Amino acid sequence: MISSRDTVKVAIQKAAKKKVFIEGNFVKLFAESSDEDVRSYINECKRRDQANRKKRLAITKQVQQQNSELENAAIINKSLILELQQSLEKLEMSKKEAEQLRDEAVEDLETIQKRTQFELIGTIVKVALWVIVGVGVLTTAMYGLALISGTDTQIIGSTWSNMFGILLTNAFSIVGTIMGVKYATEKD
Repeated sequence: MISSRDTVKVAIQKAAKKKVFIEGNFVKLFAESSDEDVRSYINECKRRDQANRKKRLAITKQVQQQNSELENAAIINKSLILELQQSLEKLEMSKKEAEQLRDEAVEDLETIQKRTQFELIGTIVKVALWVIVGVGVLTTAMYGLALISGTDTQIIGSTWSNMFGILLTNAFSIVGTIMGVKYATEKD
């Protein structure tokens, strides 16, 4: 217990000059006094100590409440981050699936185009060969008729030979052009 008059008087002087009071558990150590100044000082110290304790308690409660709110916000934030990551993963998967579907569609389109081109080329080659064979057969039949009928075949023979040369040249030219176009349009 603090009961020395000198100690209490020094504390009273400090309180008067600098507005500094004893607080906390030291207040409980003051002995009761009959001196009115000492009693008013002790009561003021107790009052201030209670007020400061209430302020500290209020601040502690406020800090605890804010900490609780921050913890809840952190939990919500973590769940949102997880949802965002899952959404991004789904988006990446959807993007890969879309690219795969696009690649398959492009491949199917190229296959259809190549098949159509191949069929068109086949049709052109067949028609050209039929024309060449038809002209060749017709020219040969006319040359054969001229031979059988006994007419002069000197002019018809050279014409027949030239005709076959031209037909063969044209046949190879058509086939070569078609094959060149086919290979020129391929990407590889």
